[in-house]
Amino acid sequence: MKIRRRDFLKYFAGSAAVLGLEYSPLGPLQRVLAAGEEIIVTSATPTYPISENVYTTLQQTVIPATLPVLPNPSKGTWATIVPSDIQDYAPNDYGVWYGNWPGPGPNPGPGPKSAYLLPDMQNPPTIGTSLGPQTSSPTLLTFFTMSDIHICDKESPARGIYYAYQYPNPEIINFPTGVPQPSGSIACYSGINLYTTHVLDAAIQTVNYLYQNGYSFDFGIGLGDACDNTQYNEIRWYIDVIDGKWITPSSGANYGAGYIDYQTPYQAAGLNKSIKWYQAVGNHDQFWQGATPMTNALRQVLVGPNVLNIGQAVFTPPYYEIPDWNKILNSTGFYMGVVNGTTPYGAIAYVGAQGLYPTPPQVVADPNRRSLSLSQWMKEFFNTTTQPAGHGFTPEMAAQGFACYHFYPRADVPVKIIVLDDTDKTGGAFGALDTKRYNWLVNELETGQANDELMIICAHIPLHAYAQKPPNPYNPQQPFDYQAPFTYLELWNENSYLNENISEQQLLDTLHSYPNLVMWIAGHVHRNAITPQPNGDPADGIGLWEVETPSLRDYPQQFRVFQILCNNNDTISIFVLDVDPAVNLTTNSPAFKSRMCAIGAEQIFGAAWMQGPGMVASDPGNYPDDPSSSCVYNAELVIQMSQLSIGLQQKLKTISPVVNSFEINGGARSTQTTSVTLNNTAGGSTPTQYMAGESPSFSGAAWLPYSTAPNFTLSSTAGVKTVYFKVQDAAGTQSAVVKSNIRLAQ
Repeated sequence: MKIRRRDFLKYFAGSAAVLGLEYSPLGPLQRVLAAGEEIIVTSATPTYPISENVYTTLQQTVIPATLPVLPNPSKGTWATIVPSDIQDYAPNDYGVWYGNWPGPGPNPGPGPKSAYLLPDMQNPPTIGTSLGPQTSSPTLLTFFTMSDIHICDKESPARGIYYAYQYPNPEIINFPTGVPQPSGSIACYSGINLYTTHVLDAAIQTVNYLYQNGYSFDFGIGLGDACDNTQYNEIRWYIDVIDGKWITPSSGANYGAGYIDYQTPYQAAGLNKSIKWYQAVGNHDQFWQGATPMTNALRQVLVGPNVLNIGQAVFTPPYYEIPDWNKILNSTGFYMGVVNGTTPYGAIAYVGAQGLYPTPPQVVADPNRRSLSLSQWMKEFFNTTTQPAGHGFTPEMAAQGFACYHFYPRADVPVKIIVLDDTDKTGGAFGALDTKRYNWLVNELETGQANDELMIICAHIPLHAYAQKPPNPYNPQQPFDYQAPFTYLELWNENSYLNENISEQQLLDTLHSYPNLVMWIAGHVHRNAITPQPNGDPADGIGLWEVETPSLRDYPQQFRVFQILCNNNDTISIFVLDVDPAVNLTTNSPAFKSRMCAIGAEQIFGAAWMQGPGMVASDPGNYPDDPSSSCVYNAELVIQMSQLSIGLQQKLKTISPVVNSFEINGGARSTQTTSVTLNNTAGGSTPTQYMAGESPSFSGAAWLPYSTAPNFTLSSTAGVKTVYFKVQDAAGTQSAVVKSNIRLAQ
């Protein structure tokens, strides 16, 4: 990473202790001269390393503290402090409650571990318990998903902060009930907006740890809403964090850089370069605040100095839940506000009724805040140092603004990933498919079925997803109705768009006509949920599973890990695991603070019911997880092999082992000793033995019990050594031979 001297001096004062930078020539800084200008070169060591202890939810969970004072019933689930009172979160005045976990108590700590549940295709399903992945079953695929990261330019003058920073204010009267209701939501503002790049950095480091400790990821994928407000600097921060670049997480005047933690430039860790990652598009990647298409006026505000001035919230009866943004944006009266980057808790400035300000408030303009079209957004994924270039998009797709594609994660496994853009091009947060994208999807499904491929769809918005009945908003003491009918989220726009929109039911019927399609993965709703989509009679257990990945911004701040196994009992198991990004408790890192802010916002906005599991059992005692606590939903999803095409069944039964990666001493170029470690990962059928040697014929080598890091002794002659490596499974089926080099020094 490079920083020009003038920029380095700008940020260095007062920040050396924060960043851990040193002047010593033996430290992480070096000085070189290039074209007459001094360049400071930093090491790739992350500024904010995660804790050495990384846990999945199988080992421990994060549970918010229980609030000591129940919300006022006259105000529904409204909290006793407001979201912007971050100074009152843990560990300060309200330290044992707001923003704390596991609670009650002043010190953060581990919550109870979770487990793999075993639901079925019934509606509502029967819930059992799974023992977890079986090592005797061949692994078809291992991957991770992240969604709704919402990388946020908190100092942008064109955000909707006013509608949530003092939640529940501003209030309106819900005319059908006569009860006041808040007009804002957690999507407009929460304290986590300060730390969105930091929590992504921690999540990437957690992925790297898992990759080095048993999870042989074939790929990862972002499921949309990478950025929060269509801005160039937001998508660059997103890609640059994953690439492991130097991050300046502020805009405009870069106030607070060097002495405010959320403003200070830092070195991101970057994703392990061996892991490929792909990207889907979300509504926030395309629309203002994810809610409405960008207008010329909004574009001008983004790159200019004037803070956005728009109208009061206008709601549409009878439910008063969805604001009419067209009316709001076409009126004035209220400044939306920005984060003051010189304040330790991100105080909100320039917000409220325009009468409070004798002159229009202004910020330092920044052209990097410019709004990107979908084509421009896609093109940014070619400016990357991780693989593959474009991360699924091609230059032709970017030119057309067509964000649908497919890829094959492994050449040796017949699995096809279909990445679908299912966002509503008229704007807003609904899902939709016009005939062009629908016809493209049908062609992909037809081809995959004909080629006997196991198919998975990755999209941003869920299809016909389970809707959990919320508690009574005016009586928070009323418990959940576990006997409530099985209902679904209304997320699909079936209104005419040039008379081309495909209805949700038509799309679902289409999907069910391709039995090799086994899963639809989505984000968008910011929750862990799993919805069975049975084909025909739910009792026959045939259909596809819909799995939602939660948001990295909002609680529970998790990503998903998937392992697909081919069992010997004519079934396929898809193990779905929630993972909390590791945070460093001892250093009070920004990722740690992001968790505090996410939990505090969750407690204040009271949206925990949205985060609950996606399936309700008829017996309350059989409920898979408490939706107001950990919000975890790990599951083993079972697909009957008989559902699949005969050709695919035959392919899956002949899967062989494969060595996915192979390095000596973790990729070191040289060694001083003959004793080395053979770091490797394997997939396909489960390896039981390995063989290694310095001869391509493996002369003198023997089969040994398989290990991901076995020891090996090199021959003693100095020079470059080549080690050959292969594995075999219990049936004696061998993998292809791989090799790696290392120099043995004198």
